[in-house]
Amino acid sequence: EDRLRLLIGFCGLLRLLIGESAVMDVVYVIVLLGLLTFNGANSQKINHVDDSFDHLAINCRKHTVSLTDFGGVGDGITSNTKAFKAAIDHLSELGTDGGGLLIVPPGKWLTGSFNLTSYFTLYLHRDAIILGSEEESEWAALPPLPSYGRGRDAPAGRYSSLIFGTNLTDVVITGDNGTINGQGAVWWDKFKQEKLDKTRPYMIELMYSDQIQISNLTLIDSPSWFVHPIYSSNIIIQGLTITAPVDPISPNTDGINPDSCTNVRIEDCYIVSGDDCVAIKSGWDQYGIAVGMPTQHVVIRRLTCISPDSAVVALGSEMSGGIQDIRMEDIIAINSQAGIRIKTAPGRGGFIKDIYLRRMNMETMKYAFWMAGSYGQHADTGYNPKALPVIKDIYFSDSIATNVTMTANLAGIKDDPFTGICISNVKVTLSPQPKKLQWNCTDIEGVTSDVSPEPCALLPDQGSEKTVGCPFPTDRLPIEDVQFKVCSVGLQHLNG
Repeated sequence: EDRLRLLIGFCGLLRLLIGESAVMDVVYVIVLLGLLTFNGANSQKINHVDDSFDHLAINCRKHTVSLTDFGGVGDGITSNTKAFKAAIDHLSELGTDGGGLLIVPPGKWLTGSFNLTSYFTLYLHRDAIILGSEEESEWAALPPLPSYGRGRDAPAGRYSSLIFGTNLTDVVITGDNGTINGQGAVWWDKFKQEKLDKTRPYMIELMYSDQIQISNLTLIDSPSWFVHPIYSSNIIIQGLTITAPVDPISPNTDGINPDSCTNVRIEDCYIVSGDDCVAIKSGWDQYGIAVGMPTQHVVIRRLTCISPDSAVVALGSEMSGGIQDIRMEDIIAINSQAGIRIKTAPGRGGFIKDIYLRRMNMETMKYAFWMAGSYGQHADTGYNPKALPVIKDIYFSDSIATNVTMTANLAGIKDDPFTGICISNVKVTLSPQPKKLQWNCTDIEGVTSDVSPEPCALLPDQGSEKTVGCPFPTDRLPIEDVQFKVCSVGLQHLNG
């Protein structure tokens, strides 16, 4: 953790020193990736020996089995859907006796969707690759999410996520940087050709669950969203490398989407995305209002994100259950459409409030900050256009952006302005061909201090004599104090 903080500080200093050098941009990313990889490996303290290995987890397990014990074949051709089900069914009977760990050993393990169980760890060896099946028949069908009312891609239901679970307690999905490849290309093509009557699968989705850890994995080419905890609490997402071709090749491949979740920690991840790198959500229009479960108490820190057509961190657009107390810090954004984006519209209802950002370093951006009150895309015609969202108390501070086309596009809603906006100690350096208008401000209220370029009139600069930095919480969220245990797995026990 300390090494990564040092790296972030070093990279920020490096950018100030080297300016716009394209060669050094490459070096910048390579150095960062190298240390992220080192940090992930170091934090896990993997020590492979002949008969055991250690890993870090919220809880350790008494029983260990291998996928091969249940007929798994890692040739990349044979379906392992039944093997995963058999292994997890076996371990589900041991939850009250210390829980179970399923090792996915070296190999390519083709599978359709499968469900997890409680008091359970799914562990991927460093040379293990889980491959999502390209056969629709291998993916279970599910009804729409209650807070969405319909599928995101189509009005009907949706396909189960590759790794799925509901009403679970104490679930760990981790590894020695093993890989999950969703083989999403076939799904992207069907979506673009409108050949799907259900919403595409996500890679990992846990619903109505508590105590979740997803860590130290490489996730590639999800059919749609990568990691989607929903209606869940006490979640740690750490040390993930998430990659997909940028849009329009891989539509809607958001990286991490906590949705109607409480007490969430997202940290030390590298994401290249065809959509938002991180998107905070809480349901869609009247359906999200009815469920009424906000996403709240979230810390997001030490991320590196690339998203040329979307945001590094987005709030919305499905935010009808509310979003509050989101704390973001030490984030590096490279070649992305926006650093922070708020997306909402009349009909959404709900709220976005108490949003904090500090120490964001942005390089090559269309917008540093973007807030939109006209983001439509309603679930259906049943929404109430008079359900206006409340957007207030947004705090951005201590950040640098270089090679930026437009500093801020901030457009609230008529008769429903976005209020309590504070931006302080933010320096933006423009691209060679910037927008003539650097601050677009409508239906917003707030203040700035020590910000350049000069802010718009609706965000007046308080002046040097009244310079006050925007606040950032000083308390700690409960999820920040959750400590991992060192768990030892004896390989000699793989067969029983």
